[in-house]
Amino acid sequence: MSTTSVLTPATTSATVTVADAQVHYERAGSGPALVLVHGTGSGGAAVNWGRTAPRFTADHTVITPDLSGAERTTDEGAPLTVEGLAAQVIAVIEDAAVGPVDLLGFSMGAPVSAAVAALRPDLVRRLILVAGWAHTDSDEYLRNLFTLWGQLGTSDPAAFGRAVAMTGFSRGFLNAIGREQVELLIPNMPPTPGTLRHVDLDSRIDIRDHLPRIQARTLVIGCAQDITIPVENSRALHTAIAGSTYAEIDAGHVAFFEKEDEFVELVRDFTLAP
Repeated sequence: MSTTSVLTPATTSATVTVADAQVHYERAGSGPALVLVHGTGSGGAAVNWGRTAPRFTADHTVITPDLSGAERTTDEGAPLTVEGLAAQVIAVIEDAAVGPVDLLGFSMGAPVSAAVAALRPDLVRRLILVAGWAHTDSDEYLRNLFTLWGQLGTSDPAAFGRAVAMTGFSRGFLNAIGREQVELLIPNMPPTPGTLRHVDLDSRIDIRDHLPRIQARTLVIGCAQDITIPVENSRALHTAIAGSTYAEIDAGHVAFFEKEDEFVELVRDFTLAP
């Protein structure tokens, strides 16, 4: 494992070698470490956390890794696994020398973060799983959704972007921001090869064996109007993780865009509580 770093006035950017991947991550702020693990999409941490991460930097050291499939991390392009991505998050935590950390995973990042907590309990103080799920194969809705995304991604990129935007946000939010802003959302997650690698992994998620091994104090956040990962999946995660607590935001999948203040307050209250 080797690293290279570049210091800027606001952030430290670093790259850590994990197997065949050069994993990029950024670090900003000061205080207890909060690691934010992004969901599906080659935009990685910048797209998911670019607006929200600064809300935490006043009282947290915020670390945002880019997993394989994201544009700023390079590898040989092999099919992804939850455990392989978990190894990347583990390497970032160890390289940053900030553990144990508070670890937050969104969407695809939720099962990855759960695996990190199960495999390396010494590195995770508190765990937050947002809009996540435990397994895909036995859920016909999820299986068909990710199959559709994969097919649209290879045959009709514009339709892929539109489908992702429609399922990523609640109907009320889309109507509230209006047509011009909705159209600007469409290109946010293009079906790049990296994005489609994420979608392929989404179609194969199964972390049920990891869940009983989680020891960290855990908060599961569900999104009541989630059309991508229906909220029942978050409720099931809460049930499967012993001693976890549960909160629900009345928003679509990307709750930290729709209800940013509520999301930030939930996370801060959980991570900063004694």
